[in-house]
Order: sequence, then structure tokens, then C-alpha cells
Amino acid sequence: MDIFKLGDKILALLEMVFGFWNNQVSLVFAMLGESPVDFKNGDPWTVIENIEPIFVAVGSSLVVLFFVIGFCSESIDVREEMRFEVILRMLIRLGLAEWFVANNVSIMKAFFETIGNLIDLLSAGNYTEITIDSSQADIISDLGFGESLIMLILAALLSIIVIICGFFLIYTVYFRFLRLLIIVPMGAIAFSTMGGNRTVNHTVVAYCKYFLSVTFEAVTMALAIIVCNAFVNAGLPSFTGSYADWAQTLIYLCEMTFTIALTVGSVKGAQNLTSKAFGL
Repeated sequence: MDIFKLGDKILALLEMVFGFWNNQVSLVFAMLGESPVDFKNGDPWTVIENIEPIFVAVGSSLVVLFFVIGFCSESIDVREEMRFEVILRMLIRLGLAEWFVANNVSIMKAFFETIGNLIDLLSAGNYTEITIDSSQADIISDLGFGESLIMLILAALLSIIVIICGFFLIYTVYFRFLRLLIIVPMGAIAFSTMGGNRTVNHTVVAYCKYFLSVTFEAVTMALAIIVCNAFVNAGLPSFTGSYADWAQTLIYLCEMTFTIALTVGSVKGAQNLTSKAFGL
């Protein structure tokens, strides 16, 4: 009897859950392509812009301090060491440090815009959405009561996992925006160390590496989602050929859920992967 066949209800549940996942992925791509300047209608960035002059003032003062530290460290014998090329090199270093302190936000905005354009090119409506294969949907629709009951329980568990993964995906992207907004004002102080010698200016090198890893992290996140969604839609693994149809469908659903969890893991580890890939 049709009353004991749960296939349609299972399909409806799975379509709802995978639709939720696809909506989360669409939202993530929209957020990854968005500059922190425009995030949340620009309200968080307005706070950063109001705070930035304080850090610039501190950084400008520190430039002189770090320059004096570098000068004293490199000048053992002032009469012999203070050649024209040495003085010129120090003044260039001082001028660059002051320029970067004053214009660090403009430089960061250029990076944000570049990454946003790259994300738009990657997505461009071409990323694959997760859908249930038509042959597997037919098998689910034709299941008997016993198999469909098992399938319903499994589908409910997998649905919970997918929903949790969807929220973790959004959380990771939001956390990236938070990190970017927090480290932007710190750039003025980090760039002030350029005025010092090698024992001091390693700070700006470390800051630039971290900034680039967090910024380019969006590209790694987008690639991870695109590739993992392609994995999901690639069909059944080859080893399932000898299993019964309903068992193949169980494996198919488990693989889809596993790949979604793998996507979230890849997105969460995007910064570490980006740092290793670029040696940052």
C-alpha cells in the first residue's frame, strides 16, 4: 500500500536539505566576492575608518623610534659608516615606512577588490549545485516499507549533519571578515617597523604574510567548494556495482554527506592551506 511507502517523503526531505546547502553555498560565494568595505552595508568598515587615524598617529611616531633604533644598531663607527649610500638607504627606508603607514588602508582596499573580482570570475554562476541523481531518486521512490524506513532514519541523520555543516560554512566566512577587519588598523603599526633594521622589520614581514594568507583564503574557500560539489555530483563509486540498489543508494547518500563535511573541513583549513601553498 502507498501509505507504507515513504520514498516521496524521503525525497522531499533530501531535496529540502540539499536546497538549504545550495542556498548556503550561494550566500558564501556572494560574501567571498564582497569586500570588507561593503560588508554589512559598510557599517563595520565605518568603525574601522574612525579608529584608523589613531593607529596611523601611533605608527607615524613609531617610525621615528624604529629608525633611531636601526640607526644606532647599524652605526658602530659614525665617521666610517655614514657614507652617502648608507644615509640615502636609511632615508629611503624612512620615507617608505612613513608612506606605507599613511596609505596602508588604500593598499589593502586594492587587495580586497582584486580578490573579489577573482571570486566573481571563479563562480560566475558556473559552480555545480548538489542535486539527487535521477536514477537514485527512482530507487528511493520504489523502496518497500522496510527499506524506506531505514532510509528515512538515515536521511534524517544525514540532514542534521548537512544543516550543521551549512551553518559552520557561514560561520567560517563571517569569521574571516572579522579577522580582516581587526588586522586592518594594526597595519599602521606593523608598517612602522620598516623604518628599523632587520631585527625590527621582521614584524612587517610577518604581518604581510598573515594579511595575504587571510585575504587569499577566500580563493581557496571558493575552489574547495567548487571541487567538492563536483565530487558529489560525480555519481556512485565504482566499488558499489555488486550491491543491491537500495544499498547503493545508502552509500550514495553517505558519500554526499561525507563530501559536504569534507567541504566544510577544507573551508575551515583554507588559511593554513593557502599559507603552505604560497610559503607565507
